[in-house]
Amino acid sequence: MTTEAVEKTPQIDSLGRSYGTGRRKNSSARVWIKPGKGALNINGKDAKAYFGRPVLRMIINQVFEVTNSEGQFDVFCTVKGGGLSGQAGAIRHGIARALDGFNPVTYHGALRAAGFLTRDSRAVERKKPGRKKARKSFQFSKR
Repeated sequence: MTTEAVEKTPQIDSLGRSYGTGRRKNSSARVWIKPGKGALNINGKDAKAYFGRPVLRMIINQVFEVTNSEGQFDVFCTVKGGGLSGQAGAIRHGIARALDGFNPVTYHGALRAAGFLTRDSRAVERKKPGRKKARKSFQFSKR
């Protein structure tokens, strides 16, 4: 079996955008990036209006910090499902995949090393029969 280096080509549409799908917990994000001034539009709202907590905005911007591309791309995304934390993780995953599609030669190594191209598969554990929650049991009574 031989290992050959496969040269990845940029995936850019006719409008100059690159697309990436991100998922985390029960959230799905469809993300488009294009060169711009760093605008971040989530479901038609600004990022500051959509994510009130600074930690969630920081999660999204981690991708740009790793690739040293802060303020170079405009991001437009739609996100559905889950809570705000899962949605922020889904957007980060989608941005990472879109950046990888935009310029795989430059960004792929840094994104892969930081773990942003891997989908975080952790999800909520299901509730078991005979228990209050997934693991919590009812109070034990000896008598």
